[in-house]
Amino acid sequence: MVSITNGILTIQVANKGAELQSIYHSQNKLEYLWSGDPTYWAKKSPVLFPIVGELKNGSYTYKGQQYKLSRHGFAREMEFELTEQSTDSLTFSIKSDERTLAVYPFPFAFSVKYSLIENIVQVTYIVENSGTETMYFSVGGHPAFKVPIEGGTDFEDYHLTFNEKETAGRWPVSSDGLIKPEATPLLINENILPLTKELFSADAVVLIGLKSTSVTIESTKTEYKLRVGFEGFPYLGIWETKGGDFVCI
Repeated sequence: MVSITNGILTIQVANKGAELQSIYHSQNKLEYLWSGDPTYWAKKSPVLFPIVGELKNGSYTYKGQQYKLSRHGFAREMEFELTEQSTDSLTFSIKSDERTLAVYPFPFAFSVKYSLIENIVQVTYIVENSGTETMYFSVGGHPAFKVPIEGGTDFEDYHLTFNEKETAGRWPVSSDGLIKPEATPLLINENILPLTKELFSADAVVLIGLKSTSVTIESTKTEYKLRVGFEGFPYLGIWETKGGDFVCI
């Protein structure tokens, strides 16, 4: 476990999966990351690589050979090396090896860099193709933020605010973890999505091709909130599991 602080934020990161373990705001005295209670969901902020989500039948074919990859890929279960550390940043890295090549036949180097910029945690994914052929991959974050953020408020006191008004459907997730081919209506020229437990009764909310580049978890009952930027990412997933007091973005 490695930690850094800039006097406003303190973060802790585990070598396993290069996974964030804590985002603590020293001035507000608030922890913003989910506790990782294994009763509900033991992860806190897994890094998803080289796939995001599930493969059909858990496998894919490349150059006539079949390979199997589990949901969200293998990076989240690997031991990363701390390859760079400064007063305000940490970089964790892995490289392809015999184990990865057996399920993902592409030589690669993959790094995750966490930087503190005032009250912002900036996350940078660095994917390097170490081979000579086209490398197919997906990459993403799965951070779970504590909701309610402040004591004395409830989960359903909060909502998500997109930075642009959206007309966007929800792409349902099938029982085998695949995205269904047709969206169902969700946002109609609006930028507020109330958080309810019912919203996640059919698994994650998947949104595609939004105009927005950020979404904020906030409530009218507290001044404390958290904004997540996702500029450049074509898919946005929002998820909560039954009984868990968190929202993954």
